[in-house]
Amino acid sequence: MATANGAVENGQPDRKQPALPRPIRNLEVKFTKIFINNEWHESKSGKKFATYNPSTLEKICEVEEGDKPDVDKAVEAARAAFQRGSPWRRLDALSRGRLLHQLADLVERDRAVLATLETMDMGKPFLHAFFIDLEGCIKTLRYFAGWADKIQGRTIPTDDNVVCFTRHEPIGVCGAITPWNFPLLMLVWKLAPALCCGNTVVVKPAEQTPLTALYLGSLVKEVGKLVKEAASRSNLKRVTLELGGKNPCIVCADADLDLAVECAHQGVFFNQGQCCTAASRVFVEEPVYTEFVRRSVEYAQKRPIGDPFDARTEQGPQIDQKQFNKILDLIESGKKEGARLECGGSALEDRGLFIKPTVFSEVTDTMRIAKEEIFGPVQPILKFKNIEEVIKRANSLEYGLTAAVFTKNLDKALKLASALESGTVWINCYNAIYAQAPFGGFKMSGNGRELGEYALAEYTEVKTVTIKLDDRNP
Repeated sequence: MATANGAVENGQPDRKQPALPRPIRNLEVKFTKIFINNEWHESKSGKKFATYNPSTLEKICEVEEGDKPDVDKAVEAARAAFQRGSPWRRLDALSRGRLLHQLADLVERDRAVLATLETMDMGKPFLHAFFIDLEGCIKTLRYFAGWADKIQGRTIPTDDNVVCFTRHEPIGVCGAITPWNFPLLMLVWKLAPALCCGNTVVVKPAEQTPLTALYLGSLVKEVGKLVKEAASRSNLKRVTLELGGKNPCIVCADADLDLAVECAHQGVFFNQGQCCTAASRVFVEEPVYTEFVRRSVEYAQKRPIGDPFDARTEQGPQIDQKQFNKILDLIESGKKEGARLECGGSALEDRGLFIKPTVFSEVTDTMRIAKEEIFGPVQPILKFKNIEEVIKRANSLEYGLTAAVFTKNLDKALKLASALESGTVWINCYNAIYAQAPFGGFKMSGNGRELGEYALAEYTEVKTVTIKLDDRNP
């Protein structure tokens, strides 16, 4: 079993805990400049922006603020690196794989430093950053390192005296805009397959959490290769988007209730609720609804919230004041629209941007907390009567990123998995994400796929080569 991006895979928590690592106390932030062409640069405008620790609201440091001229400079460098005959283009596929393995080695070496930066910068509990985010980064880099020399075309039978085959070639300069909730992990999700396929990359991290991305730049510098940001001069651009979700988690009356309650709890509260995959619409069948709510409230009330550097903490602060205010506004909307507040529902008043784990029952489909992506520690629990009803309600929104089903009936599980309009369906587990398996959404939850062999198609062009052979007698 493995734990990835959440808590529970294969139906059970991972009970084999390695020796607990320790954060780097009083860590000095060394990298605050823009990383272009394997060098550090100040912004052309001279502007900087401050980044704050959401646990204490204290300023961590100031970071160079990139603007259009800086992006243009990065793209120019990326284009130059991609030109035929350049050191990068002359690098064979096996060597690209070795470089990705080397980068994984360096991330592993500096794992505690990166986890500490992640906790300082966004309030993520240190152990979550260390064991989930950084583990995911290392596994993803190694997975795509293994693919680098295995991206192969096909020989296609056509006519006599004709040889036809395909080549998979890199598309060129790629631009990656990474989110703030998993800044390093999402960067690696995009960086690894792009470099594996031979592209050059330009990265723009979210402004709230740039520190781990900048530190990764220092590791890339050690590897000796280029990390870049991207745009093409053409107006016809290939775009992949991993977007939001309002994900249904369906608990049938015949489910293992202990498992369902724990998975739904971790599915919505992990990472302070700041997950696109959050189980933010929990549909529970009527016969077990009251008991499910009771147990969910017990879990929420026991969830340790506090200093993210404390090994006992499971929930830290929200990322910034804007997100904090948005979550509290949605909580107030739930109260006003008639949902029953079972626990939480307010901020912790004596510290930074902390919100109590919040559970609502008697939630209906028309309420804002059932329709809008909250991106916070709020669990709306809805009631359903039968399978056909819950399928219709689960598919009613414009989102379609993930879904989960809890039942002991395999026929019912497979029927739901087929009917749900989601890019991923988990059965009797939650947040079971692997580097080998594609990840992405239906409808307004995205375009294209991250991870797995499917991700390689996003970063390559297929070229058909047809050769007419000399059909004269020798």
